[in-house]
Amino acid sequence: MSWIFRPMGDSALLMEAEDDGGAANRAALDLAAALEAGPPIWLRAVVPAIASLLVCFDPLAVSYAGVECHLRALVSAGVSAGDQGAGRVVRVPVRYGGDDGPDLEGAARTLDISPAELVALHCAGPYRVMMIGFAPGYPYIGPLPDSLRIPRRATPRSAVPAGSVAIAAGLSGIYPARLPGGWHLIGRTDVRLFDPQARPPAALAPGDMVQFVSL
Repeated sequence: MSWIFRPMGDSALLMEAEDDGGAANRAALDLAAALEAGPPIWLRAVVPAIASLLVCFDPLAVSYAGVECHLRALVSAGVSAGDQGAGRVVRVPVRYGGDDGPDLEGAARTLDISPAELVALHCAGPYRVMMIGFAPGYPYIGPLPDSLRIPRRATPRSAVPAGSVAIAAGLSGIYPARLPGGWHLIGRTDVRLFDPQARPPAALAPGDMVQFVSL
């Protein structure tokens, strides 16, 4: 895995994988886990994304060059997929189609499969939580099979109900609250993804595995 290192202000470094996809995400998650397992004194936070890792540091304790050197040493040491162990497997019950999944039939037609086949593929996981983003607790889950790869809707919705399960661009997402969104809504779950009073507040974390289950 090849990485590009970029400064992000005076106290953060962004390392981006030159290769996109599941392998890059797994590598970013493993590097994040390695840093958190043995945090340097200068480390403030690590934020993994689909194919990148943001490392926040104390600029009074280390230079940008020192952080990059430390990260390159981790990469050279062979931190790779599986080194940090698998995340939890979380079952997410979903009511597919109907009012809960108004885009299921249209998405199936676009993909040239039946709604039942779409549901079966979506439940064939488990699939990895690749990152949390867009809104508190919103998981980007995947990568999904190529047979479920569909572009976003041409016209986004101004409000998507909380708990909506959606697909787009080779990924699945679950809306933790009523939010705008342009993904295809195929179902809905009662699992609460974000509770600011809980510890941790987000029900899912990067590296967790999600098993969708049809109700």
